[in-house]
Amino acid sequence: MSELNNLKRKVDQYKQIVANTREYRTMWQEGLKDQIVSQLETIVKEVGFDSAEIECRCEVENLEAIVLSLGTVKSGIYTEMGNNIKRHLIKQNGSLVYQQLFNGKIIVMINYPYIENYGQPHPPKTIAIYRPEELKPPFVIRHFEDFIRDITDWEDYDDDEPNKRIGFKFNFEQPAHLDDGEMD
Repeated sequence: MSELNNLKRKVDQYKQIVANTREYRTMWQEGLKDQIVSQLETIVKEVGFDSAEIECRCEVENLEAIVLSLGTVKSGIYTEMGNNIKRHLIKQNGSLVYQQLFNGKIIVMINYPYIENYGQPHPPKTIAIYRPEELKPPFVIRHFEDFIRDITDWEDYDDDEPNKRIGFKFNFEQPAHLDDGEMD
């Protein structure tokens, strides 16, 4: 019978986790989503970050997301096509994302800036995953600070810090065989 007691504990744990998912989803819908949006709006207003936009993406129920985006702009890099026509590369300026996971927990991520058709975008950086009751107002400020630091580092990339990468591989990296000190 001890084998069944162990199995019963596992079944009870499973039932609790499934109940938690329902509770977390309810907490998101009944206030957490609005609380996060309100906090982000306050931060944006207080720090004077007028270019930031906050959007709720609610296409899929219980997989909703709140996205603080810095928008899309011309990168300033373009190809002359002739006759005064320029083909601009588009730059995504980055975003801070709060998204529901399948189990009702909230993942907080940073999407780095990137320039389309110029290397590969860096994968999103996961800051943390929270149960709804764990996501407190001071955390949102800290997330925003992390976001600003990371996108500032991306924008200010140079070779002062040799191992610092801006999130994509350059189109003009040296071939591997040149790294061994060989000359072409």
